[in-house]
Amino acid sequence: MKAFLPLVALVLATPVAAQTAEETARAALEAAPIWDGHNDVPIQLRSRFGNVIGEFDFDDTTDTGHTHSDGRAMHTDLARLRQGKVGAQWWSVYVSANLPEPEAVQTVIEQIDVTKRLIAQYPDELELALTADDVERAMGEGRIASLIGMEGGHSIGSSLSVLRQTYDLGARYMTLTHGSNTPWADSATDEPEHGGLTDFGKDLVREMNRIGMVVDLSHVSEASMNDALDVSRAPVIFSHSSARAINGHARNVPDAVLRRMPANGGIVMVTAVPGFLSEPARQWGASRAAEESRLQSLWQGQPEMVEQAMTAWTESNPQPQATISDMADHIDHVREIAGIDAIGIGGDYDGIPTTPQGLEDVSSYPALFTELARRGYSQADLEKISFRNMMRVMRAVEATKAQMADMAPIEYPEGGGDD
Repeated sequence: MKAFLPLVALVLATPVAAQTAEETARAALEAAPIWDGHNDVPIQLRSRFGNVIGEFDFDDTTDTGHTHSDGRAMHTDLARLRQGKVGAQWWSVYVSANLPEPEAVQTVIEQIDVTKRLIAQYPDELELALTADDVERAMGEGRIASLIGMEGGHSIGSSLSVLRQTYDLGARYMTLTHGSNTPWADSATDEPEHGGLTDFGKDLVREMNRIGMVVDLSHVSEASMNDALDVSRAPVIFSHSSARAINGHARNVPDAVLRRMPANGGIVMVTAVPGFLSEPARQWGASRAAEESRLQSLWQGQPEMVEQAMTAWTESNPQPQATISDMADHIDHVREIAGIDAIGIGGDYDGIPTTPQGLEDVSSYPALFTELARRGYSQADLEKISFRNMMRVMRAVEATKAQMADMAPIEYPEGGGDD
């Protein structure tokens, strides 16, 4: 017995090996697989294949370079989603904001259709999810919960009736604008026209609350962000935006809005868009645009001269690369200003021409979570970022819908909106 006591003391005094960053990230993504806020596979199906997908192989898209004009292969397939530990995905049914509104309505319905057809083609891997319970059930059965988000309010043709019908077709979030203003909301990347949301725009947010559609504020102006936060009774999301204090792009979220997120309960799903992450990359983009404008003025009517000179400029001025560290910096900043409960992930894969180093496609997410673990994020923190914050938002949106069940639909004269 006396010989045993020193051995016990030695065991008790030996520290348990600390979990590595890789182990912390792995454990977090096993417990709470990523619920990604934005992926543009549907528009790739349209632009590359004309939405004819009977022979499209979503198991492996690494050989799709020949289907794109610049030889770029898709960022997403089922194998890489599994490698990336993606358990739930918001699929974006984006259509061009340059389309006339009636054409945009038709086109977004076609995009909803092709997304649902893609999901149906892979019943062992994907499942359409319309509710938070659907997400939990699909993931519990080993499938990737697949939700539909509309990117841009132009897709409803300024009609609350169309909004309601797209919800009935399966859309569960709508980004209020895309790159240009709608008749009722200012975009982040257009000249201010309305000073935020018009009265119709505010009623649209109320109607989204009533029917249970998540309000997405990526792409909208700061004034529109604030107007939506003033009106919304449910948490909002930014499906694919980052922090403006780190990178000054108008698509990113300013600190004044980040400070409002805890009271609203919403989340910023930090994106992998290089120009939104790296400030040097953003500055490079502005310099490139300025040079192209200068050359077009200098060589009017001679596009071959402009192209030749731009090629030389780009060779002499290589684009700065964004990195995993840059994306983690944005997550750090959102945590500092808005708190850990206000963070999600919205990669924007297959919607961007270039990707950060180390985040080349959807399989790369574990590397990001490992970087966050190295920075001191706990497993519980990582689980909130990967999944639990978005689930909380979804359940809160559904609870708001239940609370507003006795409210009548908001009505406007058809074809109206604001005069």
